[in-house]
Amino acid sequence: MRIIINNSSMQPIYEQIVEQIKAMILNGTLKEEAPLPSVRKMSSDLRVSALTIKKAYDTLEQEGFVITVHGKGSFIAHTNTSILQEECRKELEAKLEDAIRLGRSSGIEDEDIKALFNLLMEES
Repeated sequence: MRIIINNSSMQPIYEQIVEQIKAMILNGTLKEEAPLPSVRKMSSDLRVSALTIKKAYDTLEQEGFVITVHGKGSFIAHTNTSILQEECRKELEAKLEDAIRLGRSSGIEDEDIKALFNLLMEES
């Protein structure tokens, strides 16, 4: 499993881990019932605290993405892809709202914000 930690990001490390594991579930890289690395192994691989990994796994479990079996480890839960996509939509919507607020508070006209959005969509 390839997870990249950005130490200069303002986003907490455990959230970076959670987001990347969710993305791997959504795009099919991680399949149902696939085991996640142990907390100790992931901690060693990423060179972060075991408590950080535990917090990420606990968050994933609370959100229904992971099931932890005591003594056996953590596994990808059976997930409904439409639920995952809806969660992604909500996150995207929140980020777009933040971008619009930033643009407006900076004095950028709505038409310019739309034009920039469309330009970025074309480039991606």
